Amino acid sequence: MLWGLGGVFVLVLGAWVLWTGLDGASTQIEARDIGHTIIDEHSVSVTFEVSLPVNRTASCAVQALNESYSVVGWKIIDLPPSTLYNRSFTEILRTTDLSNTGLIYQCWLT
Repeated sequence: MLWGLGGVFVLVLGAWVLWTGLDGASTQIEARDIGHTIIDEHSVSVTFEVSLPVNRTASCAVQALNESYSVVGWKIIDLPPSTLYNRSFTEILRTTDLSNTGLIYQCWLT
């Protein structure tokens, strides 16, 4: 009985390790804020760097916040495939109010 239970445990553990650790579909993407420039009351320039697998496409959400940390600008940017792992981007966001920052919100593989 214990040998059978131990065998089931080893099978489940092995399947979990293969699914989580060796699965090529679980590739990582990283995004870092580089800086922002307030252009005027209704726009901000946001510069960020993205590290993603070579020849993969991704999308990133960029946002602008005001001094109350309310979102006053939002934009989804589609990143084309590239042979480079690290890439920098600068996007201009239109805002509904004066922002005091612009930053990357999230990136994901597409």
